[in-house]
Formats: sequence, structure tokens, C-alpha cells
Amino acid sequence: MKSPTSKGAPAPSFSFAPPPKRLRRADLPAGTLDLARFLIGKLLIRPIDGGAVLAGRIVETEAYGTDDPASHAYRGPTKRNRAMFEAHAHVYVYLIYGTSYCLNVSTEEPGIGAAVLIRAAEPLAGIARMRALRDRPELRDDELARGPGNLCRAFGIDPAFDGLDLDADARLILGDDGAQPEIGASVRIGLTKAAEREHRFYARGSRAVSGRRSLSP
Repeated sequence: MKSPTSKGAPAPSFSFAPPPKRLRRADLPAGTLDLARFLIGKLLIRPIDGGAVLAGRIVETEAYGTDDPASHAYRGPTKRNRAMFEAHAHVYVYLIYGTSYCLNVSTEEPGIGAAVLIRAAEPLAGIARMRALRDRPELRDDELARGPGNLCRAFGIDPAFDGLDLDADARLILGDDGAQPEIGASVRIGLTKAAEREHRFYARGSRAVSGRRSLSP
């Protein structure tokens, strides 16, 4: 399986059974900006039926840290955002615009609300299933998980994943196959609050990155 769109990303040499090195909590930096950069080039893996997996390389993230008026945690914990206040490496899933789910990973110590939004991934495995989940047969591979809502559709991620512990739960896995794409940074997409902060990170050269091209030179 080859990742055709990221510069500096070697072709994976695994069958996903077992997956590449699974990243546990101890492997992930505890800190919002650090984790947002760290996740670029890492693998998002969702085991499905029959031993198959949906897998993609993360190519775009956004950081929503402490003291950030654009963060869902800015005004404190609620029933909706409680996963953001868990120890880092918990999943936070929320609904946006009433139509799309977004996948996030908590980033700080317990009780501190912050998370990284996973905005896009390059599909590597389970592409036919991703295309069926998107119900868009005309899409190119690199379009299947471009944008946070599309990523959740392609991976079949919904509120059932909210609060999942990536350190212990097998339903969703972060992996590392050694890829180290060149990383760029820009302002975040579609914000009105704290819009000037360059807290968006992306894999340079990836066609799967979302947003206007001028944001991802």
C-alpha cells in the first residue's frame, strides 16, 4: 500500500494485521501544539469486520489549546465537551452544522480542556469501504477523507467513539510507520475568534489537505 501524495512518506511495509507500532499515551506529547505537529504523518487505523481495517495517514490538524476562545473548552466543561478534559489521548467527537461529525484528540492533563482536531487523512487501506461510506463513487482517493466531516464519514466515526481512550480501546488506533513528511503551519480554517493564530499544521505536498491551496504552500 503506497501513500501517493505525501512527500517524504515511505510506503508502508505492513499488512495492518497486526498494525504498525501502536502509539500509546506515553508515546504522545502532552501539550496541544506539540501533539498537533506530532500527529502529522501518523496513522489513523480503525479495525472493522472480518479483520479488515480502514487506515489513513494524518496530513492536517488544528490545535485548540487552553486560553483559546475558539475552543469548545474555553468556558469550562459541559456534557458535550467532557472528553476534552480527560487525560491526553482521549477521543472527542462533536457534531458541526447539524450534519457532520469531527474527530479530536484530547491533549492535556486531566481537568484541562484542550484538543487537536484531525482535519484530513490520506487513505491507505480499506479504500473501497471508505468510498462506500462516503457514497461518492466519483471521488479520487485523496478526496475521501479531506476535511474533518469527510474524514469521519470515510472512517465511519460517530458519537459512539466520543470518550474513547486511544491508549486502551481497540476500536480506534494511532500508529507510526516512521513517515516524516515536511510540516507546514498556517492560520486555522473557518474561524472568527483567535483567527490569527497559526495553529493549523499540514503535510506539505499532500493533495489530501483541505482548505484553499494558498494556506498550504
